Amino acid sequence: MSVADELLKANAEFVKNFNLGDLEVRPRRRLAVLACMDSRILFERCLGLHPGDAHMIRNAGGIATDDALRSLIVSHHLLDTQEFIIINHTDCGLLKVQEYALRAHLTTKMGAIASEPAHFYAFDDLEANVREQVHKVKSHPWIPKHIPVRGFIYDVRTGKLNEVKN
Repeated sequence: MSVADELLKANAEFVKNFNLGDLEVRPRRRLAVLACMDSRILFERCLGLHPGDAHMIRNAGGIATDDALRSLIVSHHLLDTQEFIIINHTDCGLLKVQEYALRAHLTTKMGAIASEPAHFYAFDDLEANVREQVHKVKSHPWIPKHIPVRGFIYDVRTGKLNEVKN
């Protein structure tokens, strides 16, 4: 059985007791979280969030890419979120990776040059990266200045969330 088949089987069980169909499209806590896609981290659990509480935007590295910014803008302007948090984490796959080395590796491995993605947004300083992502969000002209944007680092060994001060 493939993983997709296993997931479909699990979904059939989930549907039997499904009770979330009446949740509002607007998040109850008026919060959007931009975080890494790392499979070890269940941000909803570590933040005490429940279905319908917040928008969860996840990508490699928890980076404020064009698409993440698009999602935050939609989250605020169309769905009324009033606070953003950005979470990076220890032992991230993009930490200490060299962008040019990754491109060279992929070009060699796949035997082809690709123009997209234009960047992988690798970084070597976790706190500096969080500050940079917070700055990218705060400085976007379509993100109102009154929206709080705070950055955190999640420790994958302890589960502790530590705020990164600007």
